[in-house]
Amino acid sequence: MEKSKEKKVRDVMTRGVITVSFDTQVSEVARILVEKDVSGVAVIAPDGEAVGVISEIDVIKVFDQNWDTLTAEDIMSSFVRTADPETTIKDAAVIMRDLNIHRLLILSLNPAYGLPVGILTARDILSAIVKPK
Repeated sequence: MEKSKEKKVRDVMTRGVITVSFDTQVSEVARILVEKDVSGVAVIAPDGEAVGVISEIDVIKVFDQNWDTLTAEDIMSSFVRTADPETTIKDAAVIMRDLNIHRLLILSLNPAYGLPVGILTARDILSAIVKPK
């Protein structure tokens, strides 16, 4: 199991980050979360930079409001914690634990530094340790 903890984020992350723009309606965000069977999406600026994240709980927090008038920008968390693909899953787990968060956005190192290339969730880490690949 110790060897599993030294795996790199790139080996266990979910590739192909699902993204939405600032102006995406919350009703559309909710539909994407359900249809893509994911627990969160990245919010990106027009230049592709990740500026926020929206989790299922962010949508639930506005359950009693009109989802057609709220946008991703209204409900996103702008506290985006990131890591790069070369980070070990052990180090990623420490970041998640210390910040009490459930996911890290994985940003490219090159050619376009800072663009989202993956997402690492607590479940990804657990799966890598319990079922080493």
